[in-house]
Amino acid sequence: MQSAGYLRGTLILGLAFGLFITAAPILAYEKTGASDFIYAGGTESIQSGCGGKLELTHSSMTFQCPEGSITIPYRSITLMQYRPSVSRAVRHMKIPWKVKPNGSGGKKNLFFTVLYKRGDQMQALVLRVQPEEMRPYLAEIELSTGKRIQVWDYRGFD
Repeated sequence: MQSAGYLRGTLILGLAFGLFITAAPILAYEKTGASDFIYAGGTESIQSGCGGKLELTHSSMTFQCPEGSITIPYRSITLMQYRPSVSRAVRHMKIPWKVKPNGSGGKKNLFFTVLYKRGDQMQALVLRVQPEEMRPYLAEIELSTGKRIQVWDYRGFD
């Protein structure tokens, strides 16, 4: 017969292991989730390639990276696109680009473009993000903004 102390120790060890197994995916997501969104261009003074995260609240979205952050109220958004390259129409708009997006996302990355107004001035945020990272955000952003994201069918690019 085993002692009560041994059984208690085994139970505590089992619970700790179970918590670790349960928390490991969450911890891994937090670690890798920090740079899922890459600043590819826009009207803010952030260097291209700055990796960060996108946070959604009830009234705005915020992109944060080590060089700065951009908060966009949902009501100011005029256009959203998610496609393998920034559309020609957007690239040629008269927007005060500080970092003009170039190239394409290729097979693994796509561009999430948000056009919004600050006062009378049109602003832009272009983020490079992989489809599997963007997919959970699509519906939530559309519900929060009340606007559709123009999504290019990216399944052919996987």
